[in-house]
Amino acid sequence: MEENKHPDIFDRIMSVGFLKRFEPFYKAHKEVLMYLFFGGCTTVVSVAAFALGTKMFGTHSAHFAGLSFDAGVVAANVFSWVCAVTFAYITNRIWVFEDKAHGTGAVAKECAAFFAGRLFTLVVETVLLEVSISKFGMKDVIAKIIVSVVTIVLNYVISKLFVFKSRQAV
Repeated sequence: MEENKHPDIFDRIMSVGFLKRFEPFYKAHKEVLMYLFFGGCTTVVSVAAFALGTKMFGTHSAHFAGLSFDAGVVAANVFSWVCAVTFAYITNRIWVFEDKAHGTGAVAKECAAFFAGRLFTLVVETVLLEVSISKFGMKDVIAKIIVSVVTIVLNYVISKLFVFKSRQAV
């Protein structure tokens, strides 16, 4: 890993007190550790926004293309997605992948790629969420937490390989 000339807040925390003994491991695996940390934070944002969304949108059955689904759950999941992806883009750009893209065009292209990748995982997540709730009878927030694990893994792969790939020098 390239040595950071300007340590971020997490580098400073890891160099203090008893945490200093974990600093070599942290430096060797910083990207993955930061992704897991902010993935967890993003999941909290997503689940909280989903819970708020289910309260805002309620539950009501809808039909589309011969399928029945809960339109409130779908609306809550989309709301949750917008909140979580915005949070994830900012934290991934600054702390996880430490991206150096500058200029409106480069940042806009990167942001569009990030949101496109997350849109793909939104579709995957929505299908898994609906199946978990309607077919397996899971509680909506419990299903959201479980499905989020799959989403976190897919999002890391997409970010690493397609969005923030310019930084790949390992």
